[in-house]
Amino acid sequence: MSNFLFYLAAFVLVLAVLIAVHELGHYLAARFCGVKVLRFSLGFGKVLWQKRCGADRTEWAVSIFPLGGYVKMLDEREGDVPADELHRTFNRQTVGRRSLIVVAGPLANFVLAILLYWVTFMTGNQELLPVLGMPAAGTPAAMAGINNGDQVRALDGQPVATWNDLRWALLQKTVEQESVELEVINEQQEISVRRLALSAASDKGWEGDALERLGINFYRPKLPPVIGKVLGGGIAERAGLLSGDRILAVDGQPISTWYELVVKIRDSDGRLLHFEVQRPSGQLMLDVQPELVSEHGRSVGKIGIGVAETGEAHREVRAFVRYDFFKAGSKALVETWDKSVFSLVMMGKMLTGEVSWKNLSGPVTIADYAGQSAKLGFDYYIKFMALVSISLGVLNLLPVPVLDGGHLMYHMIEVVRRRPLSERAMEIGQRVGMSLLFILMAFAFFNDLNRLFFG
Repeated sequence: MSNFLFYLAAFVLVLAVLIAVHELGHYLAARFCGVKVLRFSLGFGKVLWQKRCGADRTEWAVSIFPLGGYVKMLDEREGDVPADELHRTFNRQTVGRRSLIVVAGPLANFVLAILLYWVTFMTGNQELLPVLGMPAAGTPAAMAGINNGDQVRALDGQPVATWNDLRWALLQKTVEQESVELEVINEQQEISVRRLALSAASDKGWEGDALERLGINFYRPKLPPVIGKVLGGGIAERAGLLSGDRILAVDGQPISTWYELVVKIRDSDGRLLHFEVQRPSGQLMLDVQPELVSEHGRSVGKIGIGVAETGEAHREVRAFVRYDFFKAGSKALVETWDKSVFSLVMMGKMLTGEVSWKNLSGPVTIADYAGQSAKLGFDYYIKFMALVSISLGVLNLLPVPVLDGGHLMYHMIEVVRRRPLSERAMEIGQRVGMSLLFILMAFAFFNDLNRLFFG
């Protein structure tokens, strides 16, 4: 229950900040253009809190459903307006001013993302180095000759500093081209160039982990399956496992690395496992039944053991990465721009059928990611908030009636026609837009439930 409340709190905080910033963009632009704001609301439905303040007696409100918000402006289409305030109505503003007010919401989300990235890049964080693990047989990475422990120095000539940089750069390249050149340095300090084919990334409509299909995964040291510590009172101790035991096989299948042992235990579904164990006194068989625990939204097996440390276990795979004020600002701008463009490209591919609609996420998945990122630390949570802020900005600029992009579309039509669309035409557009939005939300929610119950 406490875990659920933590995830819910992390989700609500993200929503509250992003919606408040979005609506504040509309509000400030309206005030700048001289339009009177009647109400600023966070959420919809039953009002939980409200207060009037300012020269215009604007009503500030918080409502019960947090999935949105709105800024209500003085408008002749919504009621009678006193003659002395007609110049302050939204509908009497020029197309340029109305468009500025509309676009200010999404722009505020992009500005927020830039500021959040800027702060995280300046404060710095421990980042994983771009060290590659052994690719699965038959994957493009395996065919390119990538080995466990290879560290990527550059991608198509551009330096790569962190694991996240590598993943993001590869995702961008998979959309644009058929292959990339990875400059890698191995554990013997030998530098080589590997050409990685990218076509496999888009298999199954990009469903699942695209980089996993390429064979790109993080480095895992080849540690022997030797137990270093046993948790007191845990499953392993009760089963008779001891520090120094070497696991030879599980359920008759040979085990050669610690990672293979971990996978066997994690994927056990809690069923009884038969361990073949090597000790100085000889070999013996032990029955071990893993305990199922929740981890990142799925149940995994645990028995309470730790690996025996070796020299390879101490290979440095992290580095503290921090940028100065100007470099951090430049990187934040590029990060926000690249992710915005990537989102638009992937949305376009969804419409053409190149990308599976199963990639669409709704509030349940976002809440799950919010909770996971908050647990990982403040830096991860802030970066997650920046990513969702970008997504919110991009989504609102889509030319769909009821969204900001739909209003901008109306304004462009007005410029071409030299007169506004009729109220009837806009009413039909609103209905169509609401229907499309409802279908989109229903599809996203269905995907959420599918991931929740079927992984």
